[in-house]
Amino acid sequence: MGLAESGIGMSIMHDANHGAYSSKAKVNRWLGFTINLVGGVAFTWKLQHNIMHHTYTNIVHMDDDIEDKAIMRFSPHTKVLPVQKFQFIYAFLFYSILTLYWSFLKDFMNFYKYTKSGVNKASKAQNKLILGNIILCKVVYILVFFIIPLTILKMPVLTYVIGYLTMQFISGILLAVTFQLAHTVEETSHPIPNETGNIENNWAIHQMNTTANFSPNNKFISWYVGGLNFQVEHHLFPTICHVHYPQIAGIVRSTAKEFGVPYLENKTLWKALTSHVRTLQRFGKMPSLNETIS
Repeated sequence: MGLAESGIGMSIMHDANHGAYSSKAKVNRWLGFTINLVGGVAFTWKLQHNIMHHTYTNIVHMDDDIEDKAIMRFSPHTKVLPVQKFQFIYAFLFYSILTLYWSFLKDFMNFYKYTKSGVNKASKAQNKLILGNIILCKVVYILVFFIIPLTILKMPVLTYVIGYLTMQFISGILLAVTFQLAHTVEETSHPIPNETGNIENNWAIHQMNTTANFSPNNKFISWYVGGLNFQVEHHLFPTICHVHYPQIAGIVRSTAKEFGVPYLENKTLWKALTSHVRTLQRFGKMPSLNETIS
């Protein structure tokens, strides 16, 4: 179940909510709702991922996907805590609760945050409906994953809860690691805006500097993660279906070489994982590169 949940998120849902699964908007819209079936909400996911992450990739306090969370530090520009020198050890335990947090808290928190900050452009009347939809999605999720199974299966509650948590731990680790291998590895940069709020490079070069591929020749990984091992191509062309990324990659790689632009890539999953761990270790020790950013 954990493998299926994360697979749905990385492949079907991700492409659909980028408008990349089908040339028909209705197909993308309905398949995008698959995230609602596994604990998320398409509306808030699009705000965080499509708008904030893809626009402000690896920019501290703008890209929520690399925002420091509790005892985790994902940016060299934030304050380091003493406990974070151990984050390379406890990180994967932290990752395992990702989908639990997502299923019960994250959508409400993001809805409030993005509404207050203006990222959510919906009117007050629309927001009432959106909030109602979020609440309804969570009620349906609890019915589908708790009330109905416990009623029909009549198994001990503890046994079911252990199974549910196992599913979530597996899914959380897979989703978190897949993302982190693209943006929190040794080669990727974490630029900060200047006094006028601008960054040094244009959008495309910025994506090349902040994003890395991993294991591009492993067809099973490419299939299972929905092409998210080709994150460079995905960030440059987010509305193109992931099945085309292997062919696009050769063009992007040669063009980057021609113009002297970095093309970041870890050839194997192991190399990407070890690079991520070393990055967590480095971020857990180094002081902030900009003490004015808290």
